[in-house]
Amino acid sequence: MRRLIGSYRSIPPGSPVRLAKRTSNLFRPRSATGAPGLDVRGLAGVVSVDVGNRTADVQGMCTYEQLVAVTLRKGLMPTVVPQLKTITLGGAVTGLGIESTSFRLGLPHESVLELDVLTGSGELVTARPDGEHTDLFRGFPNSYGTLGYAVRLRVLLEPVSPYVALRNIRFHDLDDLNAAVVTIVDEGGWDGERVDFLDGMVVSADESYLMLGAWATELPAVGPGPSDYTGQAVYHRSIRERRRDLLTVHDYLWRWDTDWFWCSKAFGAQHPRLRRVWPTSLRRSDVYHRLVGLENRYRVAARLDTLRGRPSRERVVQDVEIPVGATADFLRWFLADVPLSPVWLCPLRLRGFGEGDGAEETRPWPLYPLRTGETYVNLGFWGTVPVAPGAADGDVNRRVEQAVAEVGGHKSLYSDAFYDEETFWAAYGGDAYRELKRRYDPDGRLLDLYAKAVGRG
Repeated sequence: MRRLIGSYRSIPPGSPVRLAKRTSNLFRPRSATGAPGLDVRGLAGVVSVDVGNRTADVQGMCTYEQLVAVTLRKGLMPTVVPQLKTITLGGAVTGLGIESTSFRLGLPHESVLELDVLTGSGELVTARPDGEHTDLFRGFPNSYGTLGYAVRLRVLLEPVSPYVALRNIRFHDLDDLNAAVVTIVDEGGWDGERVDFLDGMVVSADESYLMLGAWATELPAVGPGPSDYTGQAVYHRSIRERRRDLLTVHDYLWRWDTDWFWCSKAFGAQHPRLRRVWPTSLRRSDVYHRLVGLENRYRVAARLDTLRGRPSRERVVQDVEIPVGATADFLRWFLADVPLSPVWLCPLRLRGFGEGDGAEETRPWPLYPLRTGETYVNLGFWGTVPVAPGAADGDVNRRVEQAVAEVGGHKSLYSDAFYDEETFWAAYGGDAYRELKRRYDPDGRLLDLYAKAVGRG
């Protein structure tokens, strides 16, 4: 902590402040500042786990991989574990996160009981749901480090069973898929069986799947043991091939990380011959992310496409939250207009702060104002599409932004955004953000949210 505060004070007044970190799960291009970053060494650990109260104190740069390794040994896990191992607790709270428990337990920042924040003014404050810094507690999610950095977080945990039993249910119609989501979220089960985990995969308008998981305490009496998707088998392929499956809780939590959902295919990691010689330790999301970074820097594939006379390609890497009632229509538009598949699907409901009907209860997180009591469906689509003749790079992403806004949805800001300022601040709590900025970063040492998300800061 002293090192962090000391590194902040060593940055000259008027110079920008940023984190000195080696990994990132952002997909926005960032401008190099040349300035030294905050020294976050020593802020990447688990401080303590309180088994009785089911809480953990963690440092802001602690990854979910590190936290899960500790909590599973104690029969616990974070209430929501984002899919990628190197996502940090601080990053998931300031930048939002989601996973298959979100339909019943909300988003990662809703598991936070309190957090210590190094603000843009250099002050270390403790923010809780009530008290002096409740405004920062509620405004920190989706602020992306533009108000301050999480130094310590106290988060809720939930008990685990040794295994997760899966049912992969196919749907031939998107309206039927949508209706099933509503039923599962409302009833907590499907076809007479409990559902503890819920996500999905959309391949086309007439082929989609829901993956329904339930805690399991023991192996079945007959049949194979738990599946292993860290070797030759590829998890996303199993969804189309197997009606039922079983994974250890550890392998379930990281089922998407090994192949970065399905995106490792772009690097050949799913080709059987290459997969056999690709070290298992290097089949993970942060490795693929570094490969993308090398391509962004040296543009080898883009240059080869140019030499072959192929059109340039636009990166479409987005996660959007769509109200459940509009999800089927949005998917039909997306698959026809973009098109890019598969699409990941993850329902969610906010847990909220209280039982009342006031604005604070219905919109508790002002910078990402989803409504408490309403079901949303996160849709994730990650890839590239050809730039059409006469079109410009960014046109497809702009159409996505418009379509999301038209149905009352929101999109995450970890990737490219193209909003004008007026539209952006209307969607992401501009009035509340300006008040927070005045209080916690009055000298503007940190970028503002628009500059960071849209201005490529």
